[in-house]
Amino acid sequence: MPMFEDDDFCVDRPISPPKSPELHRVQLSDGYRSSRSNPQSPNADDGLNRNEAIEVPATRSFISDAQNYMHNLSLSPSMKDRRGSRNSLGTSLPIPSRESRRSMLSWYSAVPPHDGCKACSSMPPAQPTREILASQLQDISSSKVAAVKDMAFVFDIDGVLVHGDRLIPEGQRVLQILNGDNELGIKIPHIFLTNGSGKLEQTRVDQLSKILKSPISIDQFIQSHTPMSALAEYYSTVLVVGGEGYRCREVAYDYGFRNVIIPHDVVAWDPTIAPYRTPTPSERRAAWPQDFSQTNIEAIMVFSDSRDYATDMQIIVDLLRSEHGRLGTVAQDPVAQRIPIYFSQGDLLCPTEHPIPRMSQGAFRIGLEAMYKALTGVDLERVIYGKPELATYKYADEVIAGWLMYLHGEEKLPKNIYMIGDNPASDIVGGNMYGWNTCLVRTGVYQGEGNDRDNPASFGVFKNVLEAVETAIGKELGKDFKLE
Repeated sequence: MPMFEDDDFCVDRPISPPKSPELHRVQLSDGYRSSRSNPQSPNADDGLNRNEAIEVPATRSFISDAQNYMHNLSLSPSMKDRRGSRNSLGTSLPIPSRESRRSMLSWYSAVPPHDGCKACSSMPPAQPTREILASQLQDISSSKVAAVKDMAFVFDIDGVLVHGDRLIPEGQRVLQILNGDNELGIKIPHIFLTNGSGKLEQTRVDQLSKILKSPISIDQFIQSHTPMSALAEYYSTVLVVGGEGYRCREVAYDYGFRNVIIPHDVVAWDPTIAPYRTPTPSERRAAWPQDFSQTNIEAIMVFSDSRDYATDMQIIVDLLRSEHGRLGTVAQDPVAQRIPIYFSQGDLLCPTEHPIPRMSQGAFRIGLEAMYKALTGVDLERVIYGKPELATYKYADEVIAGWLMYLHGEEKLPKNIYMIGDNPASDIVGGNMYGWNTCLVRTGVYQGEGNDRDNPASFGVFKNVLEAVETAIGKELGKDFKLE
């Protein structure tokens, strides 16, 4: 298991008691009515007045049961309450390293053809691309070109560019501008940083390219679980939770995990583990059951939103309380023998095609934490990737630098990075703490007036992504810079 630096913070929020006890009017059944309810009643002496309600103090507490079991770090705090990370195990999370990409401008010059090379002699003459020609013709606008290479955009996806599979129209125009439909004909660096998950990166990129009608490269795309691929170096046998069908198993194998188990496999092995669910025939055929009483699961990876809260929570809690990840056992020490659990992101809500944002992975996690503490009496330590966690932004740095190298032959981190998102609690708070310029749009989770009070966007609030990009380009390249 990787080692982490402890970087906790805890925010205790006192709850003020009500000024007076809460009273409820209740209807009592025969045999339970007090004769004191109405002393003037003709039947008061026998205590069986059947038509009158009395007031009794409520037994319901104004503090919910879940409050007693809530993890101190569960609720997403405002920026002013945060330190480096919401993770209870700290901010030093493993992330994958990325090989530097060669620039489109330097590809042919870096590998010149040489005499005697049959492969080189058979290659057609190098044809200058649109980007190369544009670069050669931009000497007269060198200051603007330099400014382009010193800026980059980071886009959230859901609620900014699309709603599910439905295009937000301004998103298509933004990508046209950044891909060269501007006065210089130059590509302005941009990447995509989403808390979405559950599919292979290439599958998601192909889907987005089709919706946005603009080419997107896998090398400029980060899903919430993309940095978690580094964990394959630490764990071999893992339980992967979430997503549609068996897609997350495919993702985990693509990342390099060697024995990937999903909840369907466990239920197929022992249906009594999930007594309230009956697998369908197709689920039984697709499951890979094995003798889990002889298998030690080394870690739990929640890659995407759960599609079956009851089954997934039951199996996860069983594993967290087991002896070193062996199902069917209960550990004597629930802390010392507990296996680690990782979540790909912590958003409570996410925008979809439904007009009101839906619950996301963070809601599932909070329920799991409360359940675990109710059963064990201790807080659940867990690790969260995705926005606004530090590891995701460190990884984004590498992706931005690599993409700038690919476009313009300069592997560096631009000074002016603009994060455009719709969720103040993830997109904005993370970007602000990492020193990016943040733009909040009103096409997703955030629908408020003015800026968000707890997590205000540093560059402003905009009605849509196009307005945000136009304003940022005007600041960096001049208001006279033509976006066509």
